[in-house]
Amino acid sequence: MAFVATLSNEEVSALPAVQFDGEIIVVDTPQRLDDACQYLAKQRVLGFDTETRPSFTAGVTNKVALLQLYGGDKCFLIRLNRVQMSKQLTDILHNPNILKIGAAVKNDIAVLNRLRHFTAGGFLDLQDIVEDYGIENKSLRKISGIVLGKKVSKAQRLSNWEAKVLTLQQQLYAATDAWVCVEIYKHLVQI
Repeated sequence: MAFVATLSNEEVSALPAVQFDGEIIVVDTPQRLDDACQYLAKQRVLGFDTETRPSFTAGVTNKVALLQLYGGDKCFLIRLNRVQMSKQLTDILHNPNILKIGAAVKNDIAVLNRLRHFTAGGFLDLQDIVEDYGIENKSLRKISGIVLGKKVSKAQRLSNWEAKVLTLQQQLYAATDAWVCVEIYKHLVQI
């Protein structure tokens, strides 16, 4: 199956929305992080993304606040502003036998390394492989539109990821971003 090379913003906006509908687990305590890592370490493929509270001041950047890891039928939203990156977690991010799929992963790995150094292993960046399918657009929203024929909402992108409680809309947005990376990859490799 051939894909179009690009989609306009208008064409993407006209597509039906896609949204994760599995279990979302907010990880905000050390015990929940241990439980999440035990589950995630058994997965062979994970969807991967991060979120950072936006800064509207020139020259000011915030620390990464959220790590999203989707595997099996669950998406874990790891609140890095509430729990420290554990060795168990960095072992997962280092493990070359667990495929971690995301978009623009180099940037995500860099911000995670500011919290705790690790050597990344087993990462696959959708932006790198879509070129092999003739796809020129690099944003996750447009890649999803081209490959799945569905759009990913970006409405929560600039929300406060350090908020005391993540809203349901934030949770769905964050989980969808990690999950859809795996869905796109599965669709590409099955063709």
